[in-house]
Amino acid sequence: MNEVAGPSGAALHGADTAGRTTHTAAPARRRRGLLRGLGRAVLAAIAAAVIGLAVGFIAFVTDVSVTRPPPTIVADGIVVLTGGSARIDAALRLLAARRANRLLISGVNPAVDSSAIAGTVDPDLTSVIACCVDLGHQARDTIGNAAETRDWVRQHHYGSLIVVTSAYHMPRTLAELADALPDVTLTPYPISNPDLHLTDWWNEPEAFALLLREYGKYLLAAARLALGAPAHALPANQTVMTGR
Repeated sequence: MNEVAGPSGAALHGADTAGRTTHTAAPARRRRGLLRGLGRAVLAAIAAAVIGLAVGFIAFVTDVSVTRPPPTIVADGIVVLTGGSARIDAALRLLAARRANRLLISGVNPAVDSSAIAGTVDPDLTSVIACCVDLGHQARDTIGNAAETRDWVRQHHYGSLIVVTSAYHMPRTLAELADALPDVTLTPYPISNPDLHLTDWWNEPEAFALLLREYGKYLLAAARLALGAPAHALPANQTVMTGR
C-alpha cells in the first residue's frame, strides 16, 4: 500500500528544512561580521600608523630645521662626523676657541691625512690640526662613527662630548652615540647647509627627499636600539686613531 504524505507531513518537512537552514546561516553571518570587524580594525590601525608617521615626520623636520648651535659650550672632547667641509671647519673653530681638549674627525677616508684636511679649511685653523686632532679611519656609517667615538672617548677618559654634524643627521647620530656611550654627556652642535632649504622643505624636492630618507633611517635606528638588536659595527677597541 502506497503512503501519500498529507498536508500535515509536508508542513513538518518544510519546518525541519527551514530550521536547518537557519541553524547553518547563523554561523556564516557571525563569521562575516567578525571579518568585517577585523577589516575595520586593520584599516583603523593602518590609518593610525600613517597619521603617526606623518605627525612624527613633521615634528622631526620642525626640530632639525629650527635647531641652532648653542652660543656657549664647553666639553672634554669634540667629535665631528665627516660629510662636508662646513662640519670640520665648525669643529676646528670650537677647538681653536678652547671649547674642548681634543677633536676626533670620525669616518675619514684612509687615503686622507691631516695635511689633506688642512688644505680644505681656513688657514687660521691649521695650527690646531697638528696639535690636538685625531683621525678615525674605520667608520663607514653612523653606527661605525658611534663605535669609533666610543673607543676614542674611552681612550681619553672623557665624560662630556660636543657632537658636530649636519642638523638633519643629528637625531640619528645622538641616538647611536647615546647607546654607545650611555655615561657620557652629549651636547649637539648642528650645522646647517645654506644650500639646503630645510625651512621651506615642502617646496624643495631635494630637501624633502633628503629629510624623508633621514627620517626613515632614524626610525630604523630607533627601532633597532629599542629592541636591543646587535649592530654590525666595529668591535670594541678595534678602531684606529691617528693624529697624522
